[in-house]
Amino acid sequence: MGISSTGLGSNLNVEAIVQKLVSVERQPIDNLNAASDKIKTKISVFGKIQSALSALRDASSKLTKPETWQGITAGTSDATVVTAAGGAGAAEGSYAMKIDKLASSQSLSSPMFKKGDRLGGGTLTLELGTWGAGNSFTPKAGSSPKTVTIDPTRDSLEDVRDKINGAGAGVVASLVNDVNGSRLVIRSKDTGAENGFRLTAAPTEAPEPGKPSLADLAFGVTGQTSRMTEDMKASNAELTVNGLAITSATNTIETAIDGVTFNLQKTGSATVTASQDKEGLKKIVSDFVTAYNAAITLMRDNTKYDSETKTAATLQGDSTAVGLINRLRGAVSSGTTLPGAFAHLPDIGLTMGVNGTISINDTKFTKALSQRADMKQLFMGIDKNNSDNSGIAAKLREMTDQILGMDGALSTRTKGLQENLKSNSKRVDSLEDRVANYEKRLRRQYTALDTSMSNLGQKQGLVDKLSRMYG
Repeated sequence: MGISSTGLGSNLNVEAIVQKLVSVERQPIDNLNAASDKIKTKISVFGKIQSALSALRDASSKLTKPETWQGITAGTSDATVVTAAGGAGAAEGSYAMKIDKLASSQSLSSPMFKKGDRLGGGTLTLELGTWGAGNSFTPKAGSSPKTVTIDPTRDSLEDVRDKINGAGAGVVASLVNDVNGSRLVIRSKDTGAENGFRLTAAPTEAPEPGKPSLADLAFGVTGQTSRMTEDMKASNAELTVNGLAITSATNTIETAIDGVTFNLQKTGSATVTASQDKEGLKKIVSDFVTAYNAAITLMRDNTKYDSETKTAATLQGDSTAVGLINRLRGAVSSGTTLPGAFAHLPDIGLTMGVNGTISINDTKFTKALSQRADMKQLFMGIDKNNSDNSGIAAKLREMTDQILGMDGALSTRTKGLQENLKSNSKRVDSLEDRVANYEKRLRRQYTALDTSMSNLGQKQGLVDKLSRMYG
């Protein structure tokens, strides 16, 4: 334990002397720690740059995908009749729709049951299929009957409902309640004529006349009385598109027109118009500009020198960061000589300012959207002989892939900084050991000096005393 007081008898401040000398010896450690803090800050900033460039890569990648340029939006003259949505691959056009019939599910309702009625044990067999003329029934291809067993001790209407819903039979059961009692309602899970169903009950007759039983739930079985009421038949949607008759098992029709989805709402007529999704494309380009500006601004702010405050940013003078700025600006400003009406971003209303960021002239850009094929070439065109002449988004995607790669500029620079940090840490550990030994040595030396000076002081005091006594 070090001495923390003045000299034992010499008034020599050993602690102050030792601490002063040690602080001088620690100066290289303090310098290394300060340098390490700066390195950590640089690593942090390069991490932010990596995130910004990753976002730019993703935004650029979207503009190099063919489906981005195939977006179609669909509108309707009467959304209460039909709504529509466009997608990639859709053709522009106008479609006259006439909906004669909506697709529906079969729905059955039981007789009224009183509270506390028990249906007794037995089975219910549900089978999906299509109802035909004369109450004929054709089982659905690929579907098999599902049999539900009702335990006599759990035979309430609620128990039967739960058993049906747990069977996975392609139907949904629910209870409708009023002041008179409850009805069991069973409907097909899916719409369409092939999703009708029939119900076979066992036992086939009530154990006592008028007593509730599973037999009350039978429907459509030859030789078995049906007490269930068919409230709605299973049917397909029937409509015409530009005069062409179409049937569909659902009210969502995706295959009638490539790339356009129709959602039928009710019977009636309406016109659906499919056109270029200009707003969707505008947003994708706007997101690209936002990502580019964010990356450029981040790097510019971290490499600048403020002449007013005479303060240098974290990466001021860093060749890697400055090089990245120049590469990005060069890729954007160079444009392309590939065939097409547009060669540079300003041709479509995207202008680079003196600070390197891009601004959008909405009027000019909106006008350029009518030449989608030429704009597509400007962004995603490929020059097989000279990649530097490819479309702007294609160049940026390739460039950011390289920069962000394992051997890219960012990874290489970050690894170098991390190695410097590791080297500094090892050097600090070594110096700390040396300083600790130096401090121990100083304490021994100054403690010995203090003791010697104290002894000398005591001897001198004795001499002075003797002189006074015998002088």
